[in-house]
Parts: sequence; structure tokens; C-alpha cells
Amino acid sequence: MRAIIPVAGVGTRLRPHTYALPKVLLTVAGKPILGHIIDKIKAEGITEATVIVGHMGDKIFDYLSKTYPEFRFDFIEQEERMGLGHAIYLSRSTLNTEPTLIILGDTIFDVDLGPVLAARESSIGVKTVDDPRRFGVAVVENGYITRLVEKPEQPVSRLAVVGLYCIQRPQVLAECLEEMVSRDIRTKGEYQLTDALQLMIERGERMRTFPVEGWYDCGKPETLLATNRALLARNSLSREIPGVVVNNPVYIAPSAVLSDCVVGPFASVGDHAEISEAVVRNSIISQGARVSRVLLDNSIIGNDSVVAGSYKRFNVGGSSEIETE
Repeated sequence: MRAIIPVAGVGTRLRPHTYALPKVLLTVAGKPILGHIIDKIKAEGITEATVIVGHMGDKIFDYLSKTYPEFRFDFIEQEERMGLGHAIYLSRSTLNTEPTLIILGDTIFDVDLGPVLAARESSIGVKTVDDPRRFGVAVVENGYITRLVEKPEQPVSRLAVVGLYCIQRPQVLAECLEEMVSRDIRTKGEYQLTDALQLMIERGERMRTFPVEGWYDCGKPETLLATNRALLARNSLSREIPGVVVNNPVYIAPSAVLSDCVVGPFASVGDHAEISEAVVRNSIISQGARVSRVLLDNSIIGNDSVVAGSYKRFNVGGSSEIETE
């Protein structure tokens, strides 16, 4: 089985971090977002993947090539971003008769893929949401998807499509992608994967849904931090460090250097990061960052960045109140 992973997005909502790194290489719970995805599909026995790159694609190429030398990666550049359907369309030359797993590169999933990959029918991961207008949704009748609607103005279903697609007949998908582009079928100005999948359904492809409760968005700073908390709550990596108070759950990389500080709860500290005389909680301190003499909460410090504060001197009389930021 082959995976297709589109990662060409610019990540404007995560600026300024995405000025220096592609969104999928931002760290959460001690590992780049893309690393969580590759480890997940690797555990399912998948060793081949097509990666659609764009923004700073060379950095994605370097990371994957060095970190996963046992994987076979095919890299395809999406020079002009014209929608998810267009990204998959560009990868159609790598599709064959083997089942294909399409997995979005900016979302981390916690789901048992074994039964999904073993099934004989195509299936799409969904999650019930309160406001379906922000998502593509699946309309299901008698256990099968009858319609896929991209960001409906009027709710037709609460089953949001979360970005996991197991396609049992990828050659049919390739034909439908070709048809979508040749007929210039667009939704909201872009080529949508849901439109190509709808063409498959109209050709008689039977598709089911499968539930994805563990769906962790990494598209904005607040959701990246929420995902960091959720992943640390499930699997933390701590160690005893003299002079350091560690409040679990945390991730502290073995090469990180900490002294005279308080770390956690829900703090991730990356490789070769340094923290001294500081309090860090509910934050992500990325690789090579240096933090000293500050209190950080709900913060993301990028690779090799420096955040340093200073001590203050006060002479405060009685019945006074001082607030500092």
C-alpha cells in the first residue's frame, strides 16, 4: 500500500513560525507534525509514500530523507496551489492498482487503521461536529456515502471529513481526477478532492465512513498547543534533572540542557534546547531554542530562537499593587 501526503500549504495562520519552516515541520510533543504521520503509517506496514511539496519543499525532502532512510518517497512539487484535488491530481502518476491511503499532512490522527486498510471497500474518516459549514461532509444512507459536499452553507450532514481516505481502486480515482480537471469542476474556486470522490461514487464506487475521534488539528497556534497537550497527556517523556522541577506531563529531549527552572505541565522541550532560571508551562520550546529568566505560558518558541528576560528591582510600600507583563 502507498500513502499520499499533501504538504504544500504555506501555513499563513502559523506565521511567524512558517516564515522559517514549513508548517508540517513544526514541532509538537517532541516531534515534527510530519514525523507523527510517518510513524503512524510506518506502524501499519506502509513503506512507500508520495509527498506533494511546495513551500520550502527542500526542507521537507531533507527531513524525510535523513529521518526515514528505509522509506521510499516520491516527491512532487505543486507550484501553484489550486486545492487538495489538484494536489492529488499531480500525484496520479504514482497511483497503481494497490490500495492507497491519502492522509493530510497538517493533522495528527489517533485511530486504528488496521481494519480500514484491510477492508475491501473504500472508506473515508469522519468525525461528528457541531458546525459542519467549515468542513467537507459526508451524507450517508444505508451505511454508504451517497454525497460529499464541500463546506455546505446549509447543513446536510454533521459527519465532517477529517482528511483520511482509504481508496481501494486508485486507478478509478485517477480517472476521476482527470475528468474533474478536464471539465474544470471547481468548488469555491479550487479543485476539491471531494468532487473527484463524488465522481467515483457516481461511477458506482461504494464508500463507507469510519469514525476518527482522535483528530488533532495543527493549523493555528492555539490548536497546535492544544494538540501538544493532548499528545503529552497520552505519552510523555520526562527525566530527573538536578535543580529542575518537572511537572508532568512533559517531553524533554535527551539532548536538552535545563538548569534552575520549572518545566511543565504540558511543556515540550526540543533537541539541544536550553532553559535556565525560567518557568515554562503549556508551551513548545523547539530545537536549539534558548530560554532564560522568563515565565512562559501558552507560548511557541521556534527553532534556534532566543527569549531572555531580566530580573527587576522593586521598593514597594504598604497597601500597594503592581502588575508587570
